[in-house]
Amino acid sequence: MATHYVVREVNRADPSVIADLRTAGVAAAHEAAGRIGLLGPSIEARLPGSAIAGSAVTVSCHPGDNLMIHAAVEICHPGDVLVVTTTSPSTDGMFGDLLATSLVARGVVGLVIDAGVRDIASLRGMEFPVWSRAVHAQGTVKASPGSVNIPVVAAGQLVRGGDIVIADDDGVCVLPATRGATVAAAAAKRLANEAEKREKLAAGVLGVDMYNLRPLLADLGVEYVDRLPPDHDQP
Repeated sequence: MATHYVVREVNRADPSVIADLRTAGVAAAHEAAGRIGLLGPSIEARLPGSAIAGSAVTVSCHPGDNLMIHAAVEICHPGDVLVVTTTSPSTDGMFGDLLATSLVARGVVGLVIDAGVRDIASLRGMEFPVWSRAVHAQGTVKASPGSVNIPVVAAGQLVRGGDIVIADDDGVCVLPATRGATVAAAAAKRLANEAEKREKLAAGVLGVDMYNLRPLLADLGVEYVDRLPPDHDQP
Protein backbone atom coordinates (compact mmCIF):
# COMPACT_ATOMS: atom_id res chain seq x y z
CA MET A 1 0.00 0.00 0.00
CA ALA A 2 1.33 3.43 -0.95
CA THR A 3 2.34 5.81 1.82
CA HIS A 4 3.34 8.72 -0.40
CA TYR A 5 1.03 10.40 -2.89
CA VAL A 6 1.00 12.97 -5.67
CA VAL A 7 -2.61 14.15 -5.69
CA ARG A 8 -3.35 15.69 -9.08
CA GLU A 9 -6.65 17.45 -8.39
CA VAL A 10 -7.77 19.83 -5.62
CA ASN A 11 -10.80 22.09 -5.27
CA ARG A 12 -9.78 25.67 -6.01
CA ALA A 13 -11.64 28.86 -5.13
CA ASP A 14 -13.11 31.15 -7.79
CA PRO A 15 -10.36 33.34 -9.32
CA SER A 16 -12.39 36.51 -8.66
CA VAL A 17 -12.55 35.67 -4.95
CA ILE A 18 -8.81 35.06 -4.88
CA ALA A 19 -8.22 38.40 -6.61
CA ASP A 20 -10.41 40.20 -4.04
CA LEU A 21 -8.43 38.64 -1.19
CA ARG A 22 -5.14 39.65 -2.79
CA THR A 23 -6.43 43.24 -2.92
CA ALA A 24 -7.58 43.05 0.70
CA GLY A 25 -4.19 41.82 1.89
CA VAL A 26 -3.10 39.58 4.74
CA ALA A 27 -3.99 41.80 7.69
CA ALA A 28 -7.55 42.57 6.55
CA ALA A 29 -8.24 39.00 5.46
CA HIS A 30 -6.93 37.59 8.74
CA GLU A 31 -9.11 39.93 10.80
CA ALA A 32 -12.15 39.41 8.58
CA ALA A 33 -11.80 35.64 8.88
CA GLY A 34 -11.94 35.81 12.66
CA ARG A 35 -8.18 36.05 13.22
CA ILE A 36 -7.37 32.63 11.85
CA GLY A 37 -4.97 31.27 9.26
CA LEU A 38 -1.72 33.14 9.92
CA LEU A 39 1.58 31.37 9.46
CA GLY A 40 4.15 32.12 12.14
CA PRO A 41 6.43 35.16 11.71
CA SER A 42 9.44 32.94 11.00
CA ILE A 43 8.26 32.90 7.37
CA GLU A 44 9.53 36.15 5.85
CA ALA A 45 9.03 37.91 2.53
CA ARG A 46 12.20 37.76 0.42
CA LEU A 47 10.93 40.17 -2.26
CA PRO A 48 9.59 43.14 -0.29
CA GLY A 49 6.59 44.84 -1.86
CA SER A 50 5.13 41.64 -3.31
CA ALA A 51 1.47 40.81 -2.77
CA ILE A 52 -0.03 37.56 -4.05
CA ALA A 53 -2.97 35.25 -3.56
CA GLY A 54 -3.63 31.87 -5.10
CA SER A 55 -4.62 28.27 -4.53
CA ALA A 56 -2.22 26.14 -2.52
CA VAL A 57 -0.37 23.19 -3.96
CA THR A 58 1.20 21.59 -0.90
CA VAL A 59 4.44 19.64 -0.76
CA SER A 60 5.81 17.48 2.03
CA CYS A 61 9.56 16.86 1.66
CA HIS A 62 12.29 15.12 3.57
CA PRO A 63 14.60 17.83 5.01
CA GLY A 64 17.50 18.56 2.71
CA ASP A 65 15.76 16.86 -0.22
CA ASN A 66 13.80 18.71 -2.90
CA LEU A 67 12.71 15.73 -4.99
CA MET A 68 9.03 16.31 -4.27
CA ILE A 69 9.20 19.97 -5.26
CA HIS A 70 10.18 18.79 -8.73
CA ALA A 71 7.31 16.28 -8.66
CA ALA A 72 4.88 19.06 -7.68
CA VAL A 73 5.68 21.36 -10.59
CA GLU A 74 3.57 19.50 -13.14
CA ILE A 75 0.59 19.51 -10.74
CA CYS A 76 0.55 23.31 -10.54
CA HIS A 77 -2.01 25.39 -12.43
CA PRO A 78 -1.73 29.06 -13.41
CA GLY A 79 -2.41 31.22 -10.37
CA ASP A 80 -1.32 28.61 -7.82
CA VAL A 81 0.99 29.16 -4.84
CA LEU A 82 3.43 26.36 -4.00
CA VAL A 83 3.55 25.66 -0.25
CA VAL A 84 6.54 23.52 0.77
CA THR A 85 7.14 21.90 4.15
CA THR A 86 9.62 19.38 5.55
CA THR A 87 8.97 16.47 7.86
CA SER A 88 11.33 17.93 10.46
CA PRO A 89 12.73 21.46 10.83
CA SER A 90 15.09 22.54 8.05
CA THR A 91 16.79 25.67 6.80
CA ASP A 92 18.53 24.01 3.83
CA GLY A 93 18.34 25.91 0.54
CA MET A 94 15.78 23.65 -1.12
CA PHE A 95 14.65 26.08 -3.82
CA GLY A 96 16.51 28.29 -6.28
CA ASP A 97 16.19 30.10 -9.56
CA LEU A 98 16.00 26.94 -11.71
CA LEU A 99 12.92 25.68 -9.90
CA ALA A 100 11.52 29.20 -9.98
CA THR A 101 11.96 29.27 -13.75
CA SER A 102 9.99 26.04 -14.00
CA LEU A 103 7.20 27.39 -11.78
CA VAL A 104 6.96 30.65 -13.73
CA ALA A 105 6.50 28.60 -16.89
CA ARG A 106 3.51 26.94 -15.19
CA GLY A 107 2.00 30.28 -14.17
CA VAL A 108 2.66 29.84 -10.45
CA VAL A 109 2.48 33.22 -8.69
CA GLY A 110 4.75 32.54 -5.72
CA LEU A 111 6.30 30.21 -3.16
CA VAL A 112 5.80 29.77 0.58
CA ILE A 113 8.41 27.43 2.05
CA ASP A 114 8.96 26.45 5.67
CA ALA A 115 12.65 25.88 4.95
CA GLY A 116 15.40 27.73 3.09
CA VAL A 117 15.87 29.17 -0.38
CA ARG A 118 19.07 29.92 -2.28
CA ASP A 119 20.07 31.97 -5.34
CA ILE A 120 18.19 34.85 -3.72
CA ALA A 121 19.71 37.50 -5.99
CA SER A 122 18.47 35.60 -9.05
CA LEU A 123 15.02 35.12 -7.52
CA ARG A 124 14.79 38.86 -6.87
CA GLY A 125 16.01 39.57 -10.39
CA MET A 126 13.21 37.35 -11.70
CA GLU A 127 10.78 39.16 -9.35
CA PHE A 128 9.51 35.78 -8.23
CA PRO A 129 7.82 36.26 -4.83
CA VAL A 130 9.10 33.98 -2.08
CA TRP A 131 8.25 33.70 1.60
CA SER A 132 10.71 31.44 3.44
CA ARG A 133 12.11 30.49 6.83
CA ALA A 134 15.69 31.14 5.75
CA VAL A 135 18.04 32.13 2.98
CA HIS A 136 20.79 29.53 2.99
CA ALA A 137 23.19 28.24 0.35
CA GLN A 138 23.21 24.72 1.81
CA GLY A 139 22.48 22.38 -1.08
CA THR A 140 20.04 19.49 -1.20
CA VAL A 141 19.65 16.06 -2.79
CA LYS A 142 16.88 14.35 -4.75
CA ALA A 143 16.50 10.97 -3.10
CA SER A 144 13.63 10.69 -0.63
CA PRO A 145 9.89 10.16 -1.20
CA GLY A 146 7.28 12.63 -0.01
CA SER A 147 3.82 13.77 -1.05
CA VAL A 148 2.03 16.48 -3.00
CA ASN A 149 -1.35 17.98 -2.10
CA ILE A 150 -1.71 16.28 1.25
CA PRO A 151 -2.45 18.34 4.40
CA VAL A 152 0.77 19.86 5.76
CA VAL A 153 1.74 22.17 8.61
CA ALA A 154 3.72 25.28 7.63
CA ALA A 155 5.02 27.49 10.44
CA GLY A 156 2.35 26.13 12.76
CA GLN A 157 -0.54 26.51 10.32
CA LEU A 158 -2.46 23.66 8.70
CA VAL A 159 -2.54 24.01 4.90
CA ARG A 160 -4.52 21.80 2.52
CA GLY A 161 -4.27 21.58 -1.24
CA GLY A 162 -6.67 24.13 -2.74
CA ASP A 163 -6.67 26.44 0.30
CA ILE A 164 -6.40 30.13 -0.50
CA VAL A 165 -2.96 31.54 0.26
CA ILE A 166 -2.59 35.30 0.72
CA ALA A 167 0.91 36.70 1.18
CA ASP A 168 2.41 40.17 1.38
CA ASP A 169 4.84 42.13 3.55
CA ASP A 170 2.66 41.46 6.61
CA GLY A 171 3.15 37.69 6.31
CA VAL A 172 1.13 34.74 5.02
CA CYS A 173 -2.50 33.80 5.70
CA VAL A 174 -4.25 30.61 4.61
CA LEU A 175 -8.03 30.16 4.35
CA PRO A 176 -10.24 27.25 3.31
CA ALA A 177 -11.44 27.74 -0.26
CA THR A 178 -15.05 27.39 0.90
CA ARG A 179 -14.70 30.47 3.11
CA GLY A 180 -13.10 32.66 0.48
CA ALA A 181 -16.16 34.58 -0.72
CA THR A 182 -17.43 35.28 2.79
CA VAL A 183 -14.05 36.48 4.00
CA ALA A 184 -13.51 38.61 0.88
CA ALA A 185 -16.83 40.39 1.45
CA ALA A 186 -16.08 40.94 5.13
CA ALA A 187 -12.58 42.21 4.33
CA ALA A 188 -13.95 44.72 1.80
CA LYS A 189 -16.40 46.00 4.43
CA ARG A 190 -13.59 46.24 6.97
CA LEU A 191 -11.37 48.20 4.61
CA ALA A 192 -14.19 50.65 3.85
CA ASN A 193 -14.74 51.14 7.57
CA GLU A 194 -11.02 51.71 8.10
CA ALA A 195 -11.01 54.32 5.33
CA GLU A 196 -13.69 56.29 7.19
CA LYS A 197 -11.73 56.07 10.43
CA ARG A 198 -8.55 57.14 8.67
CA GLU A 199 -10.27 60.30 7.45
CA LYS A 200 -11.43 61.14 10.97
CA LEU A 201 -8.00 60.52 12.48
CA ALA A 202 -6.38 62.64 9.77
CA ALA A 203 -8.81 65.45 10.66
CA GLY A 204 -7.60 65.35 14.26
CA VAL A 205 -10.18 63.15 15.97
CA LEU A 206 -8.55 61.17 18.77
CA GLY A 207 -8.75 57.41 18.92
CA VAL A 208 -9.94 57.53 22.55
CA ASP A 209 -12.95 59.54 21.38
CA MET A 210 -13.64 57.73 18.11
CA TYR A 211 -13.68 54.38 19.91
CA ASN A 212 -15.36 55.83 23.05
CA LEU A 213 -12.49 54.62 25.23
CA ARG A 214 -12.69 57.27 27.96
CA PRO A 215 -15.33 55.40 30.01
CA LEU A 216 -13.23 52.23 29.76
CA LEU A 217 -10.12 54.05 30.96
CA ALA A 218 -12.08 55.42 33.92
CA ASP A 219 -13.50 51.99 34.76
CA LEU A 220 -9.97 50.57 34.72
CA GLY A 221 -8.83 53.20 37.21
CA VAL A 222 -6.81 55.32 34.78
CA GLU A 223 -6.80 58.93 36.06
CA TYR A 224 -5.83 62.03 34.09
CA VAL A 225 -3.67 64.46 36.13
CA ASP A 226 -1.53 67.43 35.14
CA ARG A 227 1.44 66.25 37.21
CA LEU A 228 2.42 63.17 39.17
CA PRO A 229 1.49 63.32 42.85
CA PRO A 230 4.53 63.99 45.09
CA ASP A 231 4.25 60.62 46.77
CA HIS A 232 4.15 58.65 43.49
CA ASP A 233 6.82 55.96 43.38
CA GLN A 234 9.18 56.41 40.45
CA PRO A 235 10.12 53.37 38.35
